[in-house]
Amino acid sequence: MAVQLSKKEKYKSSILAFLLGLLAGCAHQPGVMEGPLTIAKQGSFFVGGRSVQSEALSTLPAYAPSGTIAVEQMYVHYQLPVVPVGPAITLIHGCCLTGKTWETTPDGRMGWDEYFLRRGRGVYVIDQVARGRSAANPSAINSVKMGKTAADTLPPVFSAAQEAAWAIFRFGPEYPKVFPGMQFPLEAMPEFWKQMVLDWNATMPTPNPTVPALSELAVKLDGTILMSHSQSGIYPFQVAALNTRGISAIVSIEPGACPAATEDLKPYLKMPILVLWGDYVDLAPRWSPRLKMCRAFVEAVNKAGGRAENVVMPEIGMKGGSHMLMQDRNSHEVADWLLAWIDRNVPR
Repeated sequence: MAVQLSKKEKYKSSILAFLLGLLAGCAHQPGVMEGPLTIAKQGSFFVGGRSVQSEALSTLPAYAPSGTIAVEQMYVHYQLPVVPVGPAITLIHGCCLTGKTWETTPDGRMGWDEYFLRRGRGVYVIDQVARGRSAANPSAINSVKMGKTAADTLPPVFSAAQEAAWAIFRFGPEYPKVFPGMQFPLEAMPEFWKQMVLDWNATMPTPNPTVPALSELAVKLDGTILMSHSQSGIYPFQVAALNTRGISAIVSIEPGACPAATEDLKPYLKMPILVLWGDYVDLAPRWSPRLKMCRAFVEAVNKAGGRAENVVMPEIGMKGGSHMLMQDRNSHEVADWLLAWIDRNVPR
């Protein structure tokens, strides 16, 4: 049965709607982008995880080697705007990094976590399993040190050297050469290098526990845009293959891989997809084959009736983008372009 409102109630309702619309519109104004930040809620939690018993938790006398620990949990930090605009954005970092990727840039500018929030989007920033605030399991390493297992069973844990990362992140063709017009703030390189951490991904089971955790998060949020980067670029597609529920869209930024064009594409036909690339990709032997693979995937999805785009930024007039688009000098311009794409393709 329809509820009849009095004239006074209708007036109050119209004023409230006007104010909410005004607040949403203010999120685009420079003052709101630069002034005090007002949010509805912030917090953190874990998704996934399980308890395991181990006999190799420690080799230090002060700590028992035997016991139970939680593993494979994914840390999530969130901030919600007072007037939300459409689905929240879940930010998923890449190799050798943590959720810090999306926070304040190395040269001190506003990161995408805050920028999207000020534009009315709820923001969820994760640390991949066994990275940052998502705990790792030391048992495989300690077991070798204790003589319980052979040395050749040690997991391939690694850190990326700054010299190698220079080319991987496409600051230049090789260290210390720089691509002409490159947008990354090189004067802040020392701060960027501090963001890099030990990578345990090769020790993870398949699928990586971050993937089912992201699926659980998407269901929990009942709608979110999965925005991934580099190593995690494939994760939203793997999440969709598990369960498409809760995925409002996929934005994969410079992914390490896209699904093969020949595999089952049905899960990817249910949401809009964007694969986004910076500059100099064709000059990088590591990245040009990945761009080719993603182009083929996007073409196959569209032929199958999906809605996918593969965008190379210099082709739309935005030149100089490194692999770290969210930290480049023009990161806010890129963020605005992304938000415009989301507004066009994702229902509010």
